Amino acid sequence: MLAAIGMASAGIAHAQAVAPQWHGYAELRAGSAGGDRSWLDGGLGKARFGDGSGEAMPAAALSMAWQLAPAWLASAQLQYQDGQREPFGVLDAWVRLRPVSTTPWRWSVKAGAFFPPISLENDGVGWTSPWTLTPSAIDGWVGEELRAIGTEFALEHRSDAATWRGVAAAFGHNDPAGDLLASRGWALGDMTSALNAELREPDVYAANARTTAPVVFRPFSEIDDRIGWYAGLSREGAGDSLLSVLRYDNRGDPTAWEMQGARKVYAWRTRFWSLGARGRLGEAQWLAQAVDGSTAFEPRPGLLLDTKFSAAYLLAAWERGDWQPVLRFDLFRARQLPDTLATPLSEHGNALTAALNWRPREGLRITGELLRIDSTRDQRALEGLSARQADLQVQVGLRVSF
Repeated sequence: MLAAIGMASAGIAHAQAVAPQWHGYAELRAGSAGGDRSWLDGGLGKARFGDGSGEAMPAAALSMAWQLAPAWLASAQLQYQDGQREPFGVLDAWVRLRPVSTTPWRWSVKAGAFFPPISLENDGVGWTSPWTLTPSAIDGWVGEELRAIGTEFALEHRSDAATWRGVAAAFGHNDPAGDLLASRGWALGDMTSALNAELREPDVYAANARTTAPVVFRPFSEIDDRIGWYAGLSREGAGDSLLSVLRYDNRGDPTAWEMQGARKVYAWRTRFWSLGARGRLGEAQWLAQAVDGSTAFEPRPGLLLDTKFSAAYLLAAWERGDWQPVLRFDLFRARQLPDTLATPLSEHGNALTAALNWRPREGLRITGELLRIDSTRDQRALEGLSARQADLQVQVGLRVSF
């Protein structure tokens, strides 16, 4: 499908010959954290760094937007993230048809690989946040495990009071979505998955997966040949206010599986509601979001392992000239059913993020961030750890954008 889109885009571009617009950034990040070993290293820590580690990690992203014709737009984003199993990769790539409208109504159709419209935080180049170095637990999960490869239809109505927007999409190639959320639980990190990504599960999960560590899987795979969908509605009003609701269902067949390396990877049946809001209160810009849903697979007939999950956050930011202080509070929970299992993969926790951004000139951002995560997860008993752990992480990031 993407090849066909590329051929069509090339034909339109040849006729129009409009130069693409390029944006990007390069970043150097240093961080240190105490607590459990990070999930990037196969541990059960909730932060990007862990176990007293501290290191500098470079990252970069490049975004291309090409107006092929007045009604046609092509977009793609590439990233480099040190610490990933595959540091280079494509984040998304799509073509959109949006005819020029002279009425309050406007429609569009997008096809390719793209992020479902869930995030209120990550609207920057490379699916990054302008607020913090570490996104919320919700957006950390979306960036790791969710991508729609298919078609999205959108319909807008614009007026002086507000803009209403409805979206509906059909997609595939996201069948394992939910695997990481169940096997590892929630985490707070900014390691966004490219389309060629392999994600690492906790080493302690190897016995459950009947394989040996390291345990990895490809999140953007088609396993059960079913079409998933999402649909949502949003209202954007005065003062940059926003209300949104979205329903996501990948329609996974929990009994279907494929071999990835030496292990079976299942099609998880993942579905959830997302509610979001944005507005201003005095001098503060605020964001709030909550998700609630479940993800399940059936490793043998009659044994449906169903993980109920939920998370929410509230973020506030203040503009102080070149300075921008930000605070965010997260809550998260996951409960595996049936809870009669010897070691159910259940958890609950909270996180507090405090960040300070300094932008002395256009294109330069220096951010300091403190993150504390307090979580209780039964799975830690398998590593001889206390179920309750606290992760404390400090980061400094230097980003140059263009």
